Amino acid sequence: MEYHHASEMNGVVSDYLNMCIESKHNDLCKAKDSKEAADSKKLSLIEKSYSTILSELGEDVDREGLRRTPLRAAKAMQFLTKGYKETTKDILNDAIFDENHDEMVIVKDIELFSLCEHHLVPFFGKAHIAYLPNKKVVGLSKLARIVEIYSRRFQVQERLTKQIASAISEALEPAGVAVVIEAV
Repeated sequence: MEYHHASEMNGVVSDYLNMCIESKHNDLCKAKDSKEAADSKKLSLIEKSYSTILSELGEDVDREGLRRTPLRAAKAMQFLTKGYKETTKDILNDAIFDENHDEMVIVKDIELFSLCEHHLVPFFGKAHIAYLPNKKVVGLSKLARIVEIYSRRFQVQERLTKQIASAISEALEPAGVAVVIEAV
């Protein structure tokens, strides 16, 4: 039977833990690099599409004012539609709390903007949310994030309202939920 001094074991354990951490880090880096490569490819494809649109409209995409416009427009479209890459689970993770709270929670005037799915033009407005807790509450800022997730997609106001209400219902299982959107 072999005997090792505790300090030797600490070194072995420490080396093993460092190896595990490094391995996890490498896996995470590879996943991140893969995602970034895919995002970069998508950005390039969107940029080329904007270039084609501008050319088909009769514009010279090589003129000084338009040289970088396709790239800027592609980045803007990715920003305006970032809701497709997010879920309510991503943002709520550990922000739901068990509380014996039964009074209505109301958050008004949550600013929003979205793109109309019919013409790809922006619309702006405010969302108002109320829910009756059923032993679960969420941080108020998370309600605004739910609005952002669904508004950062191609939308119509009616569906946007329903998606926000459904997401809150699914996450919190409240006794009731109401969502009102005022938009132009």
